[in-house]
Amino acid sequence: MGFLPLLRMRMSIALLRATALELAVLTAHMIVYPSGLFPERRVPGPTDGSPSAVVPDSPQPPPVPDAPALPALPAPHPPAVLLHGFVDNRSVFVLLRRALVRQGGRHVESLNYSPLTCDIRTAAELLGRHVEEICARTGRQRIDIVGHSLGGLIARYYVQRLGGDHRVRTLVTLGTPHAGTSVAPLASAHPIVRQMRPDSAVIEELRLPAPGCRTRFVSFWSDLDQIMVPLETARLEHPDLIVRNVRVSGIGHLALPVHPAVAAGIREALESPGVEAEASGVVSVA
Repeated sequence: MGFLPLLRMRMSIALLRATALELAVLTAHMIVYPSGLFPERRVPGPTDGSPSAVVPDSPQPPPVPDAPALPALPAPHPPAVLLHGFVDNRSVFVLLRRALVRQGGRHVESLNYSPLTCDIRTAAELLGRHVEEICARTGRQRIDIVGHSLGGLIARYYVQRLGGDHRVRTLVTLGTPHAGTSVAPLASAHPIVRQMRPDSAVIEELRLPAPGCRTRFVSFWSDLDQIMVPLETARLEHPDLIVRNVRVSGIGHLALPVHPAVAAGIREALESPGVEAEASGVVSVA
């Protein structure tokens, strides 16, 4: 057997495995989807950046009189905000959220935006208001954001076009159509899908110069992502941005926010304090 037929066979097997995994992820996600329809219940926590308090089920013992006050220790990591993709909700991040919380007690919040949202710019403005509220509540000046698909594009617009770079330290995108995607032309009936097309005004705005942008970008893109057409559209290429592109091999679009290998890559990206462009990497899960 020649080299090319063997290569095609291996690619076909990988695609079949990825498709089977996508169907499994979709099935599991449909089960947990209702749990993410409503916003997270939050209780105002301390202003040191540590996780918000949980309402206790039983009364707490009274404080010991004259007990010396212990200084609150700041959390080692900035808060992380998770932003889902098109017609999805925060339930897609159940596993990733757990992995990030375990990262030294990181404060993590998953945001929902309405499925009726018709404009990326409006969604980005709403994200900005959420970010300001989170910073005020946690006492932290900067946060990290992880966005899946459309969520990454909304977060990028906030950072790049609305001055969000002064609040966002690192933006991680998962399968985000940075250069626009041409998949499913019939879906263009929805205004926000039209904004994800390669020739949309929003994509053109994101191509404009962004001198001095302080946010570090890490873009995970999959070589088997059937939603990104072409595949390389999920790579972030911009001369003014600090970017690391990470190629994920062996999984599709829906598996990006739930696969443990990708979660490990996200944790590594958020732990890094790097301020300069990094070399592209590869996460292989095949």
